Amino acid sequence: MRSRNPVFSRRGFSRDNGHAGFNAAPQAGGPAVATQGNPYAQGTQGNPYAQPAGDPYAQNPYAQNPYAQQDLQQGAPPQAPATTGRMTMDDVVIRTASTLGVLVVTAALAWALLPVDDANIGRSIGIGIGAAVVGMVLALVQSFKRKPTPALILTYAAFEGVFLGVISSVVDNRIADGAAMQAVIGTMAVFAGVLIAYKAGWIRVNRRFYGFVMAAALGFVFLMMVNLLFAVFGGGDGLGFRSGTLGVVFGIVGIILGACFLAMDFKQVEDGLAYGAPREEAWFAAFGLTLTLVWLYLEFLRLIAILNSND
Repeated sequence: MRSRNPVFSRRGFSRDNGHAGFNAAPQAGGPAVATQGNPYAQGTQGNPYAQPAGDPYAQNPYAQNPYAQQDLQQGAPPQAPATTGRMTMDDVVIRTASTLGVLVVTAALAWALLPVDDANIGRSIGIGIGAAVVGMVLALVQSFKRKPTPALILTYAAFEGVFLGVISSVVDNRIADGAAMQAVIGTMAVFAGVLIAYKAGWIRVNRRFYGFVMAAALGFVFLMMVNLLFAVFGGGDGLGFRSGTLGVVFGIVGIILGACFLAMDFKQVEDGLAYGAPREEAWFAAFGLTLTLVWLYLEFLRLIAILNSND
């Protein structure tokens, strides 16, 4: 179920097959195991998407557990890996906190050391854009790697923090006083709300959800790129997707997409815990959550800036 697009790839803790999936017995209390083989083969003739009787969510929507160990000589069925070395929730929390901690520290330093007054704003914005480009390249490199590289992820967070510090300072000091704190509060509120909704079962992340979100996200980014090209070569606000009433609408859509990304991140962490992903996969969880939180923060910051510029 994982997209190969490096920007929209939501890590499903899969490495060796085309779908992010698992079929080994989960840990105690984990979700039920799916039918072997084709994830759509439910044993029902006719409609390939037909669900068997009972709870349609009682089956794991994925195909195979890439971490299941198989004894080829004995012909033993796949077994879950040993308990030692498995990813735990503590691993995810610690690595996510470390990544976000680096991002926040560098953002604070950029805010303090790169002034945005009339005499220095050009240099500061130039440094911020340069840091954003480096961060994007590092994120793409990590997205294409089959295994997480902690140093690469933390370096990405450092450069991304510089960019966020500069852009936040510009918006906060020159457009909307207090915008950065409002964006932080908005991001935290969405994170908490999606987490509660996901744990309560109000959000179901399945293949249909994934496909819809990926299609919407690709369309969203395509429109933003077209708008940027028109702004660069035609001047002004391009097609107006990031200003005025239309900008507000697109800002809200961006926040909704970020909330959907969070739900997908939670699902992939849950699957990794249930099906015994290696401990190093916690870095992928931290990387994905950081990308999503940065997306949300920027969308909130942009929306606040648009609303204040319209006053």
